[in-house]
Amino acid sequence: MTTVSGGGGGSARRATMRDVAAVAGVSLKTVSRVVNQEPGVSADLVRRVVDAVALLGYRHNLTASSLRRADGKTSTIGLLLEDVANPFSSALHRAIEDVAHPRGTLVFAGSSDEDPERQRALLSGFVSRRVDGLIAVPVGQDHSGLLLERSGGTPVVLVDRPVGGADFDRVTVDNRDGARQAVRHLAGHGHRRIAFLGDLAEIWTAAERHVGYLEGLAAAGVALDPAHVRHGIRSIEAAEAAAHGMLAAGEPPTAFFTGQNLITIGTIRALQRRGLQHRVAVVGFDDCLLADLLDPAVSVVAQDATRVGAIAAALLFARLDGDSGPIRHVVVPIRLVPPGSGEILPAS
Repeated sequence: MTTVSGGGGGSARRATMRDVAAVAGVSLKTVSRVVNQEPGVSADLVRRVVDAVALLGYRHNLTASSLRRADGKTSTIGLLLEDVANPFSSALHRAIEDVAHPRGTLVFAGSSDEDPERQRALLSGFVSRRVDGLIAVPVGQDHSGLLLERSGGTPVVLVDRPVGGADFDRVTVDNRDGARQAVRHLAGHGHRRIAFLGDLAEIWTAAERHVGYLEGLAAAGVALDPAHVRHGIRSIEAAEAAAHGMLAAGEPPTAFFTGQNLITIGTIRALQRRGLQHRVAVVGFDDCLLADLLDPAVSVVAQDATRVGAIAAALLFARLDGDSGPIRHVVVPIRLVPPGSGEILPAS
């Protein structure tokens, strides 16, 4: 028997395909055909190879196999997210995996944390592993890395936001209309002091939601109060502090429109700590986990992250399958989900 492993001290080596062939008593070509699940191998030979694989603990080297394949495919894709811990990113990730899994494709994912340098490092890591395609939530202003990969033949699909100066396949939601709907809803319930709490102003989605907020105020005939606008909120704690500050002012808002789910959570915390959750209205952009179980339930502008991810994955695999048609931009509609915190009337 061929010996390929030993005790501690780093003396063991990985079993190779040649070792499997020796133990199974078959040719190297037969082992290759079995581990790559190619047809035309008899059941008896398959059993002998499988038994040898189990005995030796052989692990197939997919990277080496991809180098030998005529098309160079690795059956992997790279997914650049803003933060894998954010529920929206998690839903995107799962939806993309659900499309990739039946195709035998593995999804590598990482978080950019809105840091262009971190995005570049992740992109470099994915490319070095020869991913077949990329799905990205782009950050920063320099997207030369994504452009370079696309020009080299790697399909790229953007989700959540576009990039300036370049056109990619992309899937977004109607952020501006969602914000307009939220503000119109609050104004329709009698609110005139409607605050906006948003993410970094340079993020395209945050900027679009702010513009929609302004348009919603204008359409409802509500004057803008700059003291009721905060940008750059990056955490639940920061959102809670911003909400506390506004509520402690001389003319506090009677309603909040919150620009993303973590900001909504921080705002609800502030209202609960002040005992105002039944007196100050809230509409949040993007659904929050268990939002419907709070008292009151949180009214939200819901974006379908699962649909966004599934469409993005479908676009990417279409390109991988040879689709050379024009660039596609799919806009997924949003919907306002009442009743709940957004239906609270202003105090008389």
